[in-house]
Amino acid sequence: MRWWGWGEDAAAITLPGPAAHLLREQLDLSLPPVGQAGEERGRRVELADVRLPEPSLPEAARRALAEAVGSENVLDGTEERLAHAAGRSYPDLVRLRRGDASGAPDAVVLPNSGEQVAAVLRACAGAGVAVIPFGGGTSVVGGVEALRGRHAAAITLDLRRMDRVLGVDRTSLTASLEPGLMGPQLERLLAAEGLTLGHFPQSFQFSTLGGWVATRSAGQASTGYGRIDELVQSLRCESPAGPLATRDVPATAAGPSLRELLVGSEGTLGVITQATVRVRPAPAERHYEGWSFRSFEDGVEALRALEQRRAAPDVARLSDAEETRLTMALGSTGSTAERAGRAYLRLRGHEGGCLAFTGFEGPGEDVSRRRGRCASILRGAGAVSLGERPGRSWLRGRFSAPYLRDELLDRGVMVETLETATTWSGLHGLYATVGGALRESLAARSTPPAVMCHVSHLYPSGASLYFTFLARQEQGAELEQWRGAKTAACDAIHAAGGTITHHHAVGTDHAPWMEAEVGALGIEALRAVKERVDPTGVMNPGKLLPGA
Repeated sequence: MRWWGWGEDAAAITLPGPAAHLLREQLDLSLPPVGQAGEERGRRVELADVRLPEPSLPEAARRALAEAVGSENVLDGTEERLAHAAGRSYPDLVRLRRGDASGAPDAVVLPNSGEQVAAVLRACAGAGVAVIPFGGGTSVVGGVEALRGRHAAAITLDLRRMDRVLGVDRTSLTASLEPGLMGPQLERLLAAEGLTLGHFPQSFQFSTLGGWVATRSAGQASTGYGRIDELVQSLRCESPAGPLATRDVPATAAGPSLRELLVGSEGTLGVITQATVRVRPAPAERHYEGWSFRSFEDGVEALRALEQRRAAPDVARLSDAEETRLTMALGSTGSTAERAGRAYLRLRGHEGGCLAFTGFEGPGEDVSRRRGRCASILRGAGAVSLGERPGRSWLRGRFSAPYLRDELLDRGVMVETLETATTWSGLHGLYATVGGALRESLAARSTPPAVMCHVSHLYPSGASLYFTFLARQEQGAELEQWRGAKTAACDAIHAAGGTITHHHAVGTDHAPWMEAEVGALGIEALRAVKERVDPTGVMNPGKLLPGA
């Protein structure tokens, strides 16, 4: 992962001309081509100029950690600490690009087993050292910053050495896995058995199974495959007070679910060291297709019909008109075929319409049958098929948006996302309220935004909304600008009856709204559990619970 941004240099992307033109007009800013005079790349400091605090890990704690994992696996070099200094949220990247790595841990510790994790937690609890569990570091809500709370020092517990497949049960279609498996590695190992987990969040290339479970992740195909909380059958977690584990059974009526308590706990209760997940045979066929709707409202109603009639695809995504405009500009080639396609849509009354994608995976006959039923419902709702090319294009670029954010940050553009979910009956109200709050907040700072949204996860009773908003950065007040917009949007989500987060977790960014989400007594119940399993409060301080 690049220390100042996302991913790897080889996969970087540049902003196409039509998209740059669109943003110049809408955001009232200059977007000179990168490499020409006036470009904004100078905003990013050099690696040598990054400021890290001096390590403050007590020597006795270091010796205990070295005894637990081996001295070679207790690292405090500059590059290792910098790589664990922050997640990949907008404020994280603003601070890193300024050279501010004040969130760096005092050391990075690399266990290779559950036993070593338990030994590390005992050592840190005894020494009063905060522990921040770390998978891929892709949190966009402040979930992996090394906050110390009331402790004098903090370590990051990086689980990358715990990356083994512990067992595959082909009869039961389950796989027992360690938490440090990265998405691509996990899928390769399962593919060797003819299987797939089918969990593909946008962070897939750089995030881990443990991170998905700890943050209650939803993948892009979760409408068909299920969210990670639906895919986890059992797990094991090491806490400072001892191990927590659930039985490997498909269902149980034995009281409130401990599994549900641990999934989404964000490292505040302990460290997930093993998960047994439900897998499927690898799909023999994949079919992705683009569709156009006259309006966002028409598209939402069509998706609701698909879900409630049990005809939904594995991937269902609907962009509003604003996101559709940018998507088309990003993919524009100016070709004759593209111009002909636009003319066809105008003829059908879809000029300025909304783009949707459907994706089906599975056995060939099953894909064909499901596609046919879905297409019949969509056409009945007024949708126009755009064929497979847009669907294949989306599939190729499904993990590339964070690279575009880096490109825009280089050019002085704020780019941020947030997501929520609500019932079908409340969806349009939530969409309007949140979009309005973002526009009002940013316009008031003389940085008029582009606010875009898409639906990406369907449920019988409702759906998610994923907002992306862009604005000219307010120079010298970038974080204040972001905080104002984020607060306005989160207040609007709560007021309109949405959940404060659908799949990005809580971290620090959403913690102020947790009481609104679960109630004051709910917060106290969660605190009581934490006090029992983490009596010294060393596990990921400052995350999940307000005022922690």
